[in-house]
Amino acid sequence: MTRTGVALVGTGMVARAHARSLQDLADRVDVRGVYSRDPERRSAFAAEFGFPAATSLEALLADPAVEIVIVITPPNARLDIVEAAARAGKHLLLEKPLERTAGAATRIVRLCAEAGVKLGVVFQERLRPPAIALRDLVVSGELGDIVAGQCLVPWWRPQSYYDEPGRGTYARDGGGVLITQAIHSLDLLCMLMGPVAEVQAMVGTTRLHRMESEDSVTAGIRFASGALGTLWATTAAYPGAAESIGIDFERGAARLSGGALTVSRHDGSTRTVGAGDGETGGGADPMAFSHQRHRAVIADFVAAVRENRDPLIRGTDALEVQLLIEAIVASSRERRAIALAARS
Repeated sequence: MTRTGVALVGTGMVARAHARSLQDLADRVDVRGVYSRDPERRSAFAAEFGFPAATSLEALLADPAVEIVIVITPPNARLDIVEAAARAGKHLLLEKPLERTAGAATRIVRLCAEAGVKLGVVFQERLRPPAIALRDLVVSGELGDIVAGQCLVPWWRPQSYYDEPGRGTYARDGGGVLITQAIHSLDLLCMLMGPVAEVQAMVGTTRLHRMESEDSVTAGIRFASGALGTLWATTAAYPGAAESIGIDFERGAARLSGGALTVSRHDGSTRTVGAGDGETGGGADPMAFSHQRHRAVIADFVAAVRENRDPLIRGTDALEVQLLIEAIVASSRERRAIALAARS
């Protein structure tokens, strides 16, 4: 099999999950270079994983063997990189979120569409086997229509996490717990329950953190289907616990938590998928999870490029959840329900 040329841009906290994934996929990917603006960090990271260090972003994009650029920089450093890569005809896989605002995220989606390049996003929780099983259960309709859903993200981050320059700020990250942590669970909730019609929310920062943006949010959600949902997300729930999604159907209920899915039917029968892996990243160590799901996202994106199909997780999927996050924040600020425009 001919290997697909990949470039890695960014060497921050999650970069090692990507690097280990690329090492695992060495039979199908050829890492052509790693780039970071810090030369010393770039060289050390490249040496650690046995990848070549690129002298510049321009050099990486000029390499005709590079077909895919994986971008894992902070959100505020994305737009120029995406624009240059798309102009060079490179397909793009981005860490979440697309950018800091829904407007900038929309621009990224349009840039890639106009350039005719694929745009994928690392929402790796979608590829956990229990999450796939729950999606299949929803699609099958065997428990009837969805009537309600709940999304809980009771995570913890110490103050030292927010002491890093830029973390939790609007200028670098675009916000706090919503766009940095809860975005994964919100993406799953929307994937399972469909488009959101309306939200009403309260967003704030507890006395446990000194930070510019929010560390806690509660919201009521009305989906386009008519089903109702609730969200509670925080990074102030010591010591942190696994996020969970619960869905109530006409003929049963399902709960996804900690790498396990439990399905309970009204006839009294139950089924469990997955034993629970304990991996959450919900405590003081945000990287307390394996790289296996990152590997699955990258493997699918490489296959999508080779097969000329959409990746399983598209840029438009990430845009939908970012529009929801923006509506949640606006609802709290304006103290009213916010309707989301119907999107095809």
